[in-house]
Amino acid sequence: MSAPSDPCAGRPDELVVALTKAGRTKIRYPAELVRDDGVRVTVRAPWAAPGVRDFGFVRFEPGDVFTEHYWRDRWFAVKEVRTGDGGLKGWYCDITRPAVLADGVLAVEDLDLDLWVSADGSCVLRLDEDEFDASGLADRDPAAAEAAASALDELESLARTDGLTGLLADRSSG
Repeated sequence: MSAPSDPCAGRPDELVVALTKAGRTKIRYPAELVRDDGVRVTVRAPWAAPGVRDFGFVRFEPGDVFTEHYWRDRWFAVKEVRTGDGGLKGWYCDITRPAVLADGVLAVEDLDLDLWVSADGSCVLRLDEDEFDASGLADRDPAAAEAAASALDELESLARTDGLTGLLADRSSG
């Protein structure tokens, strides 16, 4: 009799997203690989945390589906958030180091800064700047802190000019 195997191993359409923060694993969850063009990795996964997370401006809850875009050459990830029946809630953007995909694991390091963009684009919120300042990254790794701050500014600019949807467009079509 063979030993139980990893349910994600050997399946080219699945991988594990491993999000770390300050050197510790924040969350790991299985995701369906939607596309990997060599620069951007797009995955889809249900809301992976237990229960509901109410931010005040949006609620993430069981049944929500996240289509997550990670770049190997950019300092952010953009997560399109939809209800279980397909209604768009908006985009939650994490400022991260560039993603690394190896051996079925998409490794992403969260750098505290976040941006929320509502579905209609009317609400664009910079989040967790106090956490970022308190993290000490600017002292430990000034280049990374500068890249993170620049990435947040870039995402906010894209969100306020309707460029976010262009960034996420499927570049293989057309």
